[in-house]
Amino acid sequence: MNDLNHYVGDDLSLSPTGSLSTASGILRGKQRILRRLLTNPGEYIYHPDYGAGLGQYVGALMNLAQIKALIVGQMALEECVSQSPKPTVLVSADGGTLSVSISYTDAPSGEPVTLSFNVEG
Repeated sequence: MNDLNHYVGDDLSLSPTGSLSTASGILRGKQRILRRLLTNPGEYIYHPDYGAGLGQYVGALMNLAQIKALIVGQMALEECVSQSPKPTVLVSADGGTLSVSISYTDAPSGEPVTLSFNVEG
């Protein structure tokens, strides 16, 4: 299955022919995970419980254990993430930046995947 090739916060990507680019496989999974983790709950009208809203923690007093648990719970909801072995999540904060590193197994392919990103205020 394909999705539009789109990272949260960026423009849609174009293919070499000028049409909209699509994403599949591991790239699709990474984009879906980022979208879930960065979307604030309540932003999708028809899915009010969707999203972790990691951006809301930037600039606030951060409970890193709570943020890690939130990410692990959200990862369990994505079909591309194998639940065995469980994903490994590392979270750190430095000033106004939340750094996240996730290692998981792609469920469809069985390949290990690493996803690292920063959330800034």
